[in-house]
Amino acid sequence: MFLYILIGIFLPLVGTALGSCAVFALKKERMGKARLLLSGFAAGVMLAASIWSLILPALEFAFDWHMLSFVPVLVGLWCGI
Repeated sequence: MFLYILIGIFLPLVGTALGSCAVFALKKERMGKARLLLSGFAAGVMLAASIWSLILPALEFAFDWHMLSFVPVLVGLWCGI
């Protein structure tokens, strides 16, 4: 059991460390374009995660209540933006 915990902790750690090593492989002149590309990709991933994992389940839960129950979801979305 303890071995599974260690694997579960160190596997994401190693993956993150290897992924961050890509910064050292890029040249200075291409760093700006790569930063824009990676920032756009990260923004798209976070937007998709927030829509499918947070907003849609909240709307499904809210529609079970009453007619204007989607308003708190929209207010929360607006405050988060």
